[in-house]
Amino acid sequence: MPVPTDVSSETPEPPRKRQRTLYEASTQYRNWRFSTAQLSRIRASLNEAAVAAIRNTFEADLPGSSSDISFLNADEECLLVKLYATKIPQLCAHFGFPEEVEATAISYLKRFYLKNTVMDWHPKNVMLTALFLAAKTSNQPIPIDAYTSRIPKTSPSDVLDLEFLVAQSLGFEFTIWHSYRALWGIWLDIQSLPDHPKDSIAEIYNTAKSHARAARLTDAELIYTPSQIALAAFSLASPNLAALWAHAKSSDSVLQVIEPIKQMILQDSRTPDVEAVRNVDRRLKLCKNPEKVVGSRVYLAKKAEEEKVAAAKRAKKAEEIRKTMEENDPFGEHIADKKKLDDAVNRALEDDD
Repeated sequence: MPVPTDVSSETPEPPRKRQRTLYEASTQYRNWRFSTAQLSRIRASLNEAAVAAIRNTFEADLPGSSSDISFLNADEECLLVKLYATKIPQLCAHFGFPEEVEATAISYLKRFYLKNTVMDWHPKNVMLTALFLAAKTSNQPIPIDAYTSRIPKTSPSDVLDLEFLVAQSLGFEFTIWHSYRALWGIWLDIQSLPDHPKDSIAEIYNTAKSHARAARLTDAELIYTPSQIALAAFSLASPNLAALWAHAKSSDSVLQVIEPIKQMILQDSRTPDVEAVRNVDRRLKLCKNPEKVVGSRVYLAKKAEEEKVAAAKRAKKAEEIRKTMEENDPFGEHIADKKKLDDAVNRALEDDD
């Protein structure tokens, strides 16, 4: 039987893996994207742990003292954080910071409270620190004295004391991928389409930008990609143009993906009711972790214990230095440089590390 000559003996090549986008290689994609359910669990878990720890602190100081305290729940914590997020655009306008600083500071604030609770760290000072840090990471640095001198009732220590904590809570991952940049790209793409409305395109873009800014007060950036948020903002401004762009990119299915984002922007971006937030803030004064309240009995006791531990650490270090230097002197203590030894020991006693 003749062998067919049209059958190739070569093994077909395996399908190529899709190349990752730059965004998919980012820390934002890897570490700061969650589902709605995951965000709820994270916040509830943080809140429950904080309430338990703070209740124990109150009880250890004065048994029964926590029974009448109304602790904040996770939703109330989010409400307070959201109010201070709305203050960032006002401060950016005050300092003349560009949009990148504003968007970055809001992202830092939201990320911080996925690792911490308002009952430990009040959002006011965290917000000011997040903005100061965002100015630096966005290449818009401002001297700390110039910064705090233009904010009433704020000292440099209010910001600097929290700067490392904020950076640590961010995992030292400072780069943020923002939806307003993706929105700019979509706008440029649309202008290259043959059927785009030339007269109203600028107005549509400005409306879309306002929706993208409103999205910053929601959880959108913690759930969706910047390009999805940008397209949702554009769709709110002009559904037809958004659909035209998606079709041109052969991505019609994305229109279904952005529907929940559009609803989130419309429903969750409203500024919190001021009176409701005041009530939360009043209760926070009563349920704040006393270990963080400067001057409180628990705070002073904790500081005294920390100083006791630090003093013991310094003394141990000084003794180790004395012993090492004496052991390494072959002629004994009488010929050793006593002044050099004493200086080394004194430096160890003064060193907090």
